[in-house]
Amino acid sequence: MSDEQKNDTPPERLSVNPRSPHFDGDALQRGVGIRFKDRVRTDIEEYSISEGWVRVQAGKTVDRKGNPLTIKLTGPVEAWYEDLGDNPPVAKKDS
Repeated sequence: MSDEQKNDTPPERLSVNPRSPHFDGDALQRGVGIRFKDRVRTDIEEYSISEGWVRVQAGKTVDRKGNPLTIKLTGPVEAWYEDLGDNPPVAKKDS
């Protein structure tokens, strides 16, 4: 993959939590679209393309530190930058 293509696809793993080591404010600023199990999702807290999972918030429940409780769902994950228009390069696990 060329450097130009790497800049056009989101990171392999990304989290919306600023305390996470997988947080990337620049990527989130651009807007990342997520397709999980062939459905576009807007409620993803964290994802991993290579491991094939996403984390979503479990209702309104929070832990004792005030962070939302999440559940891990497994399946095929695809990600793309929304600022690249209608046909952006998609980051997905190679079969």
